[in-house]
Amino acid sequence: MSTENVSSKRRILLIDDHPIVRQGLRRLIDDQSDLVVCGEAETAFKAVELTEALKPDLAIVDLSLNEGDGLELTKQLLLLDAKLVVLVLSMHDESLYAERSLRAGAAGYVMKQAPQDEVMNAIRQVLRGETYLSQKMTSRLLKAIRGGQATEDDSPLNRLTDREMQVFRLIGQGHGGSAIADALYLSPRTVESHKEHIKTKLNLSNNAELLQYAIEARRPNS
Repeated sequence: MSTENVSSKRRILLIDDHPIVRQGLRRLIDDQSDLVVCGEAETAFKAVELTEALKPDLAIVDLSLNEGDGLELTKQLLLLDAKLVVLVLSMHDESLYAERSLRAGAAGYVMKQAPQDEVMNAIRQVLRGETYLSQKMTSRLLKAIRGGQATEDDSPLNRLTDREMQVFRLIGQGHGGSAIADALYLSPRTVESHKEHIKTKLNLSNNAELLQYAIEARRPNS
């Protein structure tokens, strides 16, 4: 392949802590005539390094990373490069995270369970300067805008701030306070404060109820 052909392709950075996901995305993207994966990162720190070094056109970001958080990383990457386009690709329920991702600056949100052609459609759509959401999520947001009322997908979790959602998600993954503090670069005291706020907003009495709620929230269609 000539240098000219490579340089004409839109360059994509993959940010996901699962190698098998990155491998699958790389194969899918590199098979396209106009796209190429220019780098891969499994941590937020590495993603920042590669964004500075490689200047990708698009970053595909997972919300759950071993080190760091996808929402905070999205904000950081866009501060680093205002021209960068971010597409969130995640296993987490779009009814809880799609709107948060857009507020963080992402151009779109697509579920990992989506078919390959939908993932490619999302990639091409955001690279054209458009916003991508699933049909279901688009209808939900439009309904909320028109009526200003809750929809059937509304959840008490929507009361949580982005940081509280990050803590809540890690609780559901079985992480204790110290591990959450390390993952989000917070102090243990700050994590405990977030946990108290979460319990108040979700009307939970203790840490056992919080853990159970967080585990249940990880299950599909919960």
